[in-house]
Amino acid sequence: MTSPAFSMCVYCGSRPGKDAAFAATAEAVGAWIGSHGGQLVYGGGKSGLMGMVARATREAGGRVVGVIPKALVDRELANELCDELHVVTTMHERKAMMAERSNAFVAIPGGIGTFEELYEIWTWRQLGYHDKPIGILNTQGYYDGMLQFLQQCVGQGFMDEWQMGLVQSGNDHATLLARLVEEAGLSHQKDALRDVI
Repeated sequence: MTSPAFSMCVYCGSRPGKDAAFAATAEAVGAWIGSHGGQLVYGGGKSGLMGMVARATREAGGRVVGVIPKALVDRELANELCDELHVVTTMHERKAMMAERSNAFVAIPGGIGTFEELYEIWTWRQLGYHDKPIGILNTQGYYDGMLQFLQQCVGQGFMDEWQMGLVQSGNDHATLLARLVEEAGLSHQKDALRDVI
């Protein structure tokens, strides 16, 4: 088996959300990863947007790596159709393995777990623990309020613009994902990306 062109970590909800656009986004992201020869790295669940992005990646020919804590496996929430399913003891182990296995990170709509993962990987980049690109896919303006609040943090002196610059945001999945892959230093994959760059 040939190695994937890239590994994209996707943070997203274990629920589908109320707007059908969120499900469509998860499926589009998975299809983009798979059709461009990529590998999905995600939280290993089978429900909500998590399950959708994993299924779409596989259906488009991509590999799926899931990392899930044992507590969620015991609750029968693990996606056993992953090409690799890693069962770990703690959430800290889960997030560290997901980060290690990924070239880039993107958050699509989700809840408190998605926010926590996004902020942690962003903090790690700010501190120099990694230099991998991070994106926020702002479907239907889902993250508008959060992005406005973060600009308020800058205005109040608790953040700087350079920190905001460590994360890219956009509402078109193909454009954002292609930028993240290119920034990750994988822009030599021009044949795979030529239709979206």
